[in-house]
Amino acid sequence: MSEKIRNFTDLNAWKESHKLVLEIYRITKNFPREEIFGLTSQMRRAAVSVTSNIAEGFGRYSGKEQVQFFYISFGSLTELKNQIIISKDIKYISETEYRHIDDLITCSQKIISGLIKYKKNDQ
Repeated sequence: MSEKIRNFTDLNAWKESHKLVLEIYRITKNFPREEIFGLTSQMRRAAVSVTSNIAEGFGRYSGKEQVQFFYISFGSLTELKNQIIISKDIKYISETEYRHIDDLITCSQKIISGLIKYKKNDQ
């Protein structure tokens, strides 16, 4: 039996992306102090933007508006992917951490893509 979605926190897209936010906060704690207003801040904002836009989209009445916010979430995931590549290349994160976060990003991208397709077909 499937559960009824009553809140944005019931969406798998939000749940999986929330895991990503928590991981980004965890790994950026270890970034150099001089990055607090640089890469650390950018990565945290991009990650939070993913879940925030899913939540905002959920709160919109029209499917078209919802899809717009889900697209913004997807864009934030792409931005975050760029930032984790940079973090790996400058040795702020290990290859293992990179692969783990990249897997979380890919998972969120797939679920959000499915949500977008569903909402577009539902219109």
